[in-house]
Formats: sequence, C-alpha cells, structure tokens
Amino acid sequence: MTQEKFAARSPGDIARLVRSHPLAWIISLGTGEPCATLLPMRPVEVDGRVEGLAGHFARSNPQLQVLKTQPRVLIFFLGVHGYVSPSWMADRTQAPTWNYASAQFDADIELFEEPARIETHLRDLVTTQEAGRPGGWMIDEMGPRYHSLSRGVIGFLARVRATRARFKLGQDERDDVFSDIVRGLERQGSTELVDWMREFNEHRHGREE
Repeated sequence: MTQEKFAARSPGDIARLVRSHPLAWIISLGTGEPCATLLPMRPVEVDGRVEGLAGHFARSNPQLQVLKTQPRVLIFFLGVHGYVSPSWMADRTQAPTWNYASAQFDADIELFEEPARIETHLRDLVTTQEAGRPGGWMIDEMGPRYHSLSRGVIGFLARVRATRARFKLGQDERDDVFSDIVRGLERQGSTELVDWMREFNEHRHGREE
C-alpha cells in the first residue's frame, strides 16, 4: 500500500479537517525539554489551501517564551477516527486497525498583541464554534468582563511551510470488508467516520450491501 492511497484528494480535504476538528497540538521544535500546547485554531485559506493557522495563547503559558526565540513549530490535528474491530467481519482472519484523518503543519509562529486584531480573531473563533447552536452565545454578552479577560491572551498566526496529511479511511480494504466495517461503525454510532469513509471510497458506490 502506497502513501498516495491515503493522500488528500485536494487541499480542500485538509482545510475541512481543520475546520471540523479545530483542536490541535502546537509542538515547539529544537528545545531541550518537550514543549507543547493543545489549542483551538482557525485555518487561513488561500484558494482552498491552508496557508496559515490563527489562534491564541494564555499570557501565562511558558511556551510563549520559547516561541519568541524559536518560532518554528509542528502543528498536529487529529480529525475523525475510530477503532475497527474484526468482530464486525464475516472474514475473521482480518486484523484490527484504526481508521483516521490527520494533518501536520510545519510552520513559523508570529505573535501579535494588538487588541483589535485579537478581538477579530476571538470573534471569528467564537462565531464559528457557536454556529448552529440553539441560543448561540456571542462575545458581547460578556460585557466589560471581555476586556479584562482578553488582555490575558496573545494572538498568533502560524505561517505554513509544509503540510503532511493522511486519510486512512478504508481505501485499502476489500469491498466485503469495507461494507462490514461501515455496518459495524454505524451500529456503534460513528456516523461522522462513516461519512468520511464513504466520501473517500466513492468508487465503491452500490457495493456496500
């Protein structure tokens, strides 16, 4: 099985992964001690391609001091994923596996502290996460408390140098095994993973029964 089998079909697949699973690890490179922070981020897209990632750190985060002198990072997103059990399959000689979508970005972090720019970022992040929720919340509802809390964060833009993505979604399975996996995942309610699998296996249309 070649790596290309699990590649993104287009840059849009990677952007969608980031939008739908925005929580990612920012890992500093070249430091003496391991240094990483889990943060939500928003993609900055150019013609459907992720060219940057916007987010914010708490000012108290010690990784900030590392980034000021060593701004290069690896950012890792884990998208939809799930365990695949041979117990679902008619052919029980199959091995367990894990289906998943993931993306890694080699990037340079640029920090920013302008209040207006931070507010623009925070509003974008909140609006996106609150979209579609009954009685969705808005930053303005915080009132004066927003200004005191927003002073406690520093924004950043991670400018992407290189992207590596892997969409292991059953492309290498036989048709009968793929169908058994889909039914097993559906029984346990893993509908999002099934949706991604079907999209990446359109050539199997009509062969899941």
